[in-house]
Order: sequence, then structure tokens, then C-alpha cells
Amino acid sequence: MTDTVDFPRPERPSGWLSQADIERARGWLPILYVDAVPVRVDDSGDVIAVGILLRVTPEGVMSRALVSGRVMYHERVRDALVRHIEKDLGPMALPQIPSSPQPFTVAEYFPTPGVTAYHDPRQHAVSLAYIVPVAGDCTPQQDALDLAWLTPEEVTSEQVQVEMAGGTGTLLRQAMAHVGRLH
Repeated sequence: MTDTVDFPRPERPSGWLSQADIERARGWLPILYVDAVPVRVDDSGDVIAVGILLRVTPEGVMSRALVSGRVMYHERVRDALVRHIEKDLGPMALPQIPSSPQPFTVAEYFPTPGVTAYHDPRQHAVSLAYIVPVAGDCTPQQDALDLAWLTPEEVTSEQVQVEMAGGTGTLLRQAMAHVGRLH
């Protein structure tokens, strides 16, 4: 039998950790995230546009980003996807999450650069990555400054790729390859 550390569960119905609790957890174990690549599709289901957010990093650097965030305790992955899409793209984004969502890849973000293509200096995170069609009106919310709809060719261009931080450009290229739009 192995020794385990019992983390007290806060009495928070929302399942959200305090800042001190999340910092402690980040030092002990990987944190589960979802990454969402919001897309517009034509009538035949082909991706015609990809939504990319513009954010300012904590260091004050402008960068392009995908919809991303933690999965809370006792939250279904599909609910986390909807929550983060609505948080970043607004309540009228109308994400089309399938009844049984399947990630196109699993991205492992490490605090040490170079272990994988993905880097997050705060933590070791494991992210389930999804391509999510959105049918409604999208407007940048929370800390997102702008939302640009680009063609699959534009988002995989070198110009856009260098604006993506932490390896998310690689994730975006994988998404476009998954839907047959990487040339």
C-alpha cells in the first residue's frame, strides 16, 4: 500500500480552487485542461474559418491564443468546453459539441521547455484538444482583446504561427491536419 496525501476538498459548490490551492496543486500534479479550436464550417462540414484570440500575456506581450481552460472538479469535459467557449467568445457563440466529444489530440504542457512542443512555465498540464464548430455570433470576452476569423491557410502560415505562444501554433497545425486543411 502506498502513502497518499489527502487534499482537503473545499466546500465550494462551483468546484473552483482558491489561488493558493491551485498553486499548491500545480506543484504536485498535472492539471487537466481543454483546448478548443473554434471553427466555422460550410454546408458540407468543411472548415472555412478558424477563430483566433488576441491576448496580452502576464509579461505584457501580445500573442494569439486558442480557447483554453481548466476542467473543474466534478465537471464533464463537454461542460468545460462550453464554459470556456462562452467565457472567451460570448454567450451567443453557440458551440456545436457532439454528444460524445472526442479530442483530436492530447497536448502535454511542461514547465520545462523542450520536453514536448508545448510549454507552460506555471505547471505540468494535460490538455484534451477539440475542434469545435460555432454557429452563433462571437465576440471576444474576459481578457481577450480581439477575435479574428482566418482561413485555414492563414492560421497555418508562418506569420500567425510566430504569434502563438506555448506551442499552441503546433496544436493549431495539428487541428488543421486533422480536418484535412494543412497544405
